[in-house]
Amino acid sequence: MLVVDDDPALLKVLGALLTQAGLTPHPASSAKDALALLARQPIDVVVSDVRMPGMSGLELLTEVGRGWPDVPVLLMTAHGTVPLAVEAMRAGAADFVLKPFDREELLFTLRKALLRAKEETPRSAGKLPDGLFVGAGRAMSEVKALLAKAALGTATVLLRGESGTGKELAARAVHEGSPRRAGPFVKLHCAALPDTLLESELFGYEKGAFTGAATRKPGRVELAHGGTLFLDEIGDVSQAVQVKLLRVLQEREFERLGGTQTVKVDVRFVAATHQPLEDLVRRGTFREDLFYRLNVVPLWLPSLRERPEDIEPLSRHFLDVHAKTNGRPPFTLSADGLAALQAQPWPGNVRQLQNFLERLVVLSDGPTLTGADVARELSRQPGLAPPPVAAPSPTADSGTLESRRKDVEKDALVDALKRAGDNRTLAARLLGISRRTLYNKLEEHGLL
Repeated sequence: MLVVDDDPALLKVLGALLTQAGLTPHPASSAKDALALLARQPIDVVVSDVRMPGMSGLELLTEVGRGWPDVPVLLMTAHGTVPLAVEAMRAGAADFVLKPFDREELLFTLRKALLRAKEETPRSAGKLPDGLFVGAGRAMSEVKALLAKAALGTATVLLRGESGTGKELAARAVHEGSPRRAGPFVKLHCAALPDTLLESELFGYEKGAFTGAATRKPGRVELAHGGTLFLDEIGDVSQAVQVKLLRVLQEREFERLGGTQTVKVDVRFVAATHQPLEDLVRRGTFREDLFYRLNVVPLWLPSLRERPEDIEPLSRHFLDVHAKTNGRPPFTLSADGLAALQAQPWPGNVRQLQNFLERLVVLSDGPTLTGADVARELSRQPGLAPPPVAAPSPTADSGTLESRRKDVEKDALVDALKRAGDNRTLAARLLGISRRTLYNKLEEHGLL
């Protein structure tokens, strides 16, 4: 541990505390001495005061980030104001501790920073984190390839697709695979907040901007400086907020609520919606200019119906996760249990499948989940029908699960093409899939 403070008494106290905890402290009375020590001594974590004569803790944080980017820096100060904390976190501080600090709290924060530093391995931009997406079918492979390409740039990404397809996961993948991955990933669910609250959450407010605004509060746009801001359900934003969002997207600047000072930010935007924004534009409820600003890199996430081959790996993954989180022994899935899951349409997509499997883990005796277990829970859940009890005849190919799925899929493709007047771009939109996926499906079913 490198401990930096201009107060000799505090250095002595911190040194004793860290030694008792089994850590090795290296004291420095100034930022200049700290940088010299870093140059000659391997350091795992830097703990520095913010207000020091000469170079401040924030300036030291910047220098450490340039020369030793893998070393986390914790800042401590007795002047714990919100703007200072925001500035520290935006500058890359691992955490922020207020004086007088609690011994256990400080040690916990230090160990958390150490653990995070050990777990984080260098990763080149454009490579998605391992294990982020489960499933290796054609549809998901295509999505992962497009996300990796999108991550390399700085253009705004618009994630499209049905609810429950993993748009927030995709947004995080864009951030984690980008050169901005060291910066913050800030998210905001636009549909969950009324207009007045949404505006203050986005842009922040000044002290006295309204009744109850006792201090200045930074907004999500400001907190995402140097990183990525994910705006979920962008289609539900009112036109008044749309105007302000358009300015931020175009100019990368805004004013806090009740303020006059223009704040400039460096933020990458990722937005998501399950709504047909083109229809909202035609109806006049969504600004056309904002749509084009958001729709720079559009990515469609496939529904679970389009990736039935991924139901098996997803199911086994969620069973493992939920068994651990609920303190249950490992669960296995029988062949008829898997077939019962694959027979369902899952209109809520991956999210619905995940929630259903957690319910199975909690309510089943285990350790093997059968078709009867699946049917029992399906019968208790509105909107999902239990699978037929009789098993299909192995000689009757027309009655197999796979043949039925293909028939339904082919009918959906034919219907979409008919409704779109054989316009394949429009047909892909109606089906909620990419054009490439549409062409692959048309070729598979002999419809090209």
